[in-house]
Amino acid sequence: MEDNITLDADQLRARACLLGLLDRHGRPMKRHRGSYLHGRPGRGKTMLMDDFFAGITSNRKRRFHFHNFFAQLHTAAHESGAIDKAIDNLLGHAELVCFDEFHVHDIGDAMLIARMLDALFARHIVLVVTSNYPPEQLLPNPLFHDRFLPTIARIRAHLDVVSVDGPLDYRTRAAHSGMGFASGCYRIDDAREAGTAEVVVAGAREIHADAIDGSAITFDFAALCGTATAASDYVELAHRFRRWTLRNVPPLREAPPDWAMRFVNLVDVLYDADLELTLEARTALSDLVADVPAVPDLARTASRLSELRQPDPSCSASCVPT
Repeated sequence: MEDNITLDADQLRARACLLGLLDRHGRPMKRHRGSYLHGRPGRGKTMLMDDFFAGITSNRKRRFHFHNFFAQLHTAAHESGAIDKAIDNLLGHAELVCFDEFHVHDIGDAMLIARMLDALFARHIVLVVTSNYPPEQLLPNPLFHDRFLPTIARIRAHLDVVSVDGPLDYRTRAAHSGMGFASGCYRIDDAREAGTAEVVVAGAREIHADAIDGSAITFDFAALCGTATAASDYVELAHRFRRWTLRNVPPLREAPPDWAMRFVNLVDVLYDADLELTLEARTALSDLVADVPAVPDLARTASRLSELRQPDPSCSASCVPT
């Protein structure tokens, strides 16, 4: 961890918990309880996990963003026909697995996640998880929550649950690096007519793009988030395009909930891949995410978007894709 970073009390406690998973040689201790770090967005959970992961001397370690892992798990399970084989294919001989942004909102996903966790625990793999939710708030839908309680109990039985929820959202204070996600821009722009100049294929799906120029791609919000796209599509496209522009983004309270949820997933994928995002919205960021009903993880999205350069005279020219 960089010397100039001062950790708050929650972060110090979480770091001590993570270091307790290692032996004196810096290797994961076999059959050790794992760690489940939870807290609001921007509290340093991913920073702590990534610093911990980088310091491990063993090469039998794997780190995944949860969207990315889940997309790979679906594909591997379909190809192999069995969840255990799929996990073996993805993890190999890993002794430590780290999941960033662990979450459960859909009952279908919940059942697959339950089987995945059972397989990991049965293998005695040391597991480290970051999440915006304590275990008891996973799968919050009251229609299905009771069905996930046995899995929550197993999480509690196998992982030490640690709150990383200090008073400050550090993303709001981060200096822009000029690279990656934070090199993008959030600007207010009047709605423009959507174009369909290009078709890009993700998996078996055709998605209409406004423009493709080398490693840069431009989408209209309705064309990308208003059609039946999935996080796995965004993961695939993120491997092919390094610079993204999303136009005509309305206040999310005016969009259908499934459109808003796809937007949340898109920002997650681009943020984790550290890809440049320019967002052309019809309103200020504070209004974009205000009063949106029934869309999980929106606070995390707002926190991440706050890292983008906000509209000002210097932004209007520098943020236009070339």
